[in-house]
Amino acid sequence: MIKHYLTLCLVLFALLAAQAEDNPTTKAKRKAKTASPFAGLEHLFTEPKHYVTHFTQQAPSIDGHLNDEVWQQATWTDLFTDIEGDLKPAPTYPTRVKMAWDNDHLYIAAEMKEPHVWANLTKHDEVVFYDNDFEVFIDPDNDTHQYFEVEVNALNTIFDLFLSKPYRNNNGALIGWDLHGLKSAVQVQGTLNDPTDTDEGWTVEMAIPFRSVTVGNITRVPTDGSLWRINFSRVQWDVDVVDGQYVKRKGDDGKPLPEYNWVWSPQGVINMHLPERWGYLYFSQQPAGEQSINFAMPYAEMQKQYLWLVYYRQKEYFGKHGRYSKSLKELGLKNGKVEVEGKANQLKLEAGTLQFMAAIQGPDGKVWSINENGLVHTIKGLQ
Repeated sequence: MIKHYLTLCLVLFALLAAQAEDNPTTKAKRKAKTASPFAGLEHLFTEPKHYVTHFTQQAPSIDGHLNDEVWQQATWTDLFTDIEGDLKPAPTYPTRVKMAWDNDHLYIAAEMKEPHVWANLTKHDEVVFYDNDFEVFIDPDNDTHQYFEVEVNALNTIFDLFLSKPYRNNNGALIGWDLHGLKSAVQVQGTLNDPTDTDEGWTVEMAIPFRSVTVGNITRVPTDGSLWRINFSRVQWDVDVVDGQYVKRKGDDGKPLPEYNWVWSPQGVINMHLPERWGYLYFSQQPAGEQSINFAMPYAEMQKQYLWLVYYRQKEYFGKHGRYSKSLKELGLKNGKVEVEGKANQLKLEAGTLQFMAAIQGPDGKVWSINENGLVHTIKGLQ
């Protein structure tokens, strides 16, 4: 009798436990416990592309023809994708880039396939992306501030600008800045502005002086192992031929349809001005064609993912509450202990109504920080 009673109790206990597991409150608590703190922001944390650029003893001739020996040795990047990544269809036409460097310049070669090459803008610093264009974004010190942008169309019209910080941080571009010493050239494989034929595409060649993308008095020339952030964008418009001219295709509202943004390293959102999402450019002193370089993501870049997580969550929180959170827990991070590649790190947050600073420290004792403007740099050890 007692045996049957115990068996019945065990069955009832199992049923109650199962019901508890199916309870919506229990499920919600379990989900919250196991949910990644990055949930909902995965599109901003895909790993950026990387490219190893090799030192060259012989600079290419900047004529738009990509037939120099240095370009024969350099490797192509992956084909460009939509700026949002896999969320959108692949680009209609292929785009790819090569790079090389010497003691004075970063060299860039770009190839854009296209059956109808056109361009209208001819004045320096006109808004070149109103035409189809090719764009370069460079952040030499990888802090997301004080970065450079260069745009060019098929007429080799240049639009160059400097940004002290991204637009998202209440900033504007310094359009009056010029990239002194820039050399650029364009070649059209076909005919420009002629709808009666079919073109193959167009190519761009650039030589960017290191002295012109340096902030300060001392030119910062890369050395073996230097790491920049860089990205490339191709702006492409749908057009129709009207009275023998290329005209931007319009929607039902009578306005031109939105442009396509095709990029090397996906941003995750339609915004090129998130420098933390740009690709990595690794400088190798080794000539191209010799033993390949295996790029390894620096540990600090993995640590910074948590800083950017705090940054994005703080911006969300500010949008809802009109102030920044003073608590990591409110931002979905239970405490200041996080693991990066299996190693314990300490995460800390200090905040006021309109400002905040988050910092992370790993086993090596080095501390990386980020503030409300997205400025990333090193500071002294955490207290």
